[in-house]
Amino acid sequence: MAERKKILITLPDSLLSEVDVLANSDKQSRSELIREAMRLYVKERKRLDMIERMKKGYQLMAGINLEYAEFGFEADNQQYQCYEEKLAECE
Repeated sequence: MAERKKILITLPDSLLSEVDVLANSDKQSRSELIREAMRLYVKERKRLDMIERMKKGYQLMAGINLEYAEFGFEADNQQYQCYEEKLAECE
C-alpha cells in the first residue's frame, strides 16, 4: 500500500456538515470520503485537460486539412476541365 500522509484542511462548517452527512450515509469515514472526492476531482481534471489538448490539436489540424482539401479540389477541378476538353473534341 502507498505511504499515507496526514494533511490539515480548513472547511466551512456548512461544508463539513455536508461531508459528515454523506460519509454517514455511505458508512465511511471523513477521510475515505475526502480521498474519494479528491480522486474523482483529479480524474475529472485530467479528462478536461485531455479534451482541451485534443481541441487545440483539432484546431491546429483544421488549417492543415483545409490546405489538403483545397489542393485536392484544385487537382480534381483540373482533371475535370481536361476531361471536358477531350469530350468536346470528340463531338
